[in-house]
Amino acid sequence: MNIQRSPPIPIARYGRPPRSKTQDFEEQLAASAASSARPPPSNAAAEPSPSFSPNLGSPSPPETPSLSHCVSCLGKYLLLEPLEGDHSFRAVHLHSQEELVCKVFDIGCYQELLAPCFCLPPQDNINQITEIILGETKAYVFFERSYGDMHSFVRTCKKLKEEEAAKLFYQIASAVAHCHDGGLVLRDLKLRKFIFKDEERTRVKLESLEDAYILRGNDDSLSDKHGCPAYVSPEILNTNGSYSGKAADVWSLGVMLYTMLVGRYPFHDIEPSSLFSKIRRGQFSIPETLSPKAKCLIRSILRREPSERLTSQEILDHPWFSTDFNVLNSGYGAKEVTDQLVPDVNMEEEEDPFFN
Repeated sequence: MNIQRSPPIPIARYGRPPRSKTQDFEEQLAASAASSARPPPSNAAAEPSPSFSPNLGSPSPPETPSLSHCVSCLGKYLLLEPLEGDHSFRAVHLHSQEELVCKVFDIGCYQELLAPCFCLPPQDNINQITEIILGETKAYVFFERSYGDMHSFVRTCKKLKEEEAAKLFYQIASAVAHCHDGGLVLRDLKLRKFIFKDEERTRVKLESLEDAYILRGNDDSLSDKHGCPAYVSPEILNTNGSYSGKAADVWSLGVMLYTMLVGRYPFHDIEPSSLFSKIRRGQFSIPETLSPKAKCLIRSILRREPSERLTSQEILDHPWFSTDFNVLNSGYGAKEVTDQLVPDVNMEEEEDPFFN
């Protein structure tokens, strides 16, 4: 991991002449993020993305100048438009034209927020930091780019065939097992946390470790209510004391697997109180279209008693992953299940006041 200090170099705004006075880079990012949050006019035409050549110091202005967006140069990178959230930006390497994601943190807290990344050995299914550039007040952390997230993919597909789900879920469970073996509890696991590494959408990786908790020793007891409502485990809802962080992560894995195979959450309700009641009871139905091994794995994970669940490593050893799906496809999957599909962005994918 390369960490360096580099003074940011601003590039003129589109449609404006170069400024005589250097503008602080952090102010540019703040202005760019604020302006991007405003919805464009309904009749506004889509602005084409500028292309960059390896030796180009500044992009050519678009045909329709935009005064709201600012492109900035940071060392060997160009920082482009903001992504989701208020501190992530699309970035391009000036020489290789490789696309990355740049996350901006306050200089005083970036080490604490990224501590789980520093203490965990690299793994293929966890998003890696490629470089860190330190400015006066901000740290600019560059990550590998992604090609969409698992939640959007499952929602688009309605549900996945078992063979495809097995390949993707094995990678998801591998990332979680690697974190558990390295002394981390992830706490906020959900499909949206896993992003694709390739355009073919065959390889996935955990998008971020910012919410991970570093364990001290072998004790994985946690007491905070941290997580996404649709993925929260029964013991978190049923206790005011501590609970096993690793077992709670495994429950979230079970919710993900069920959603990938069935196309809806195992526990779903628009009212949080009703949703939590269903999770506490731990009762859910599995469509008959799933294979016996898939049903077995789901039931072995979504167990109300934490000690009865498989561990993340035991999930990887389950025989479902070694199924001959060519034979399986000849006997299962003919019946369609029409039920409530995975929702877009709503209560299930947002933080609930319960978890503050």
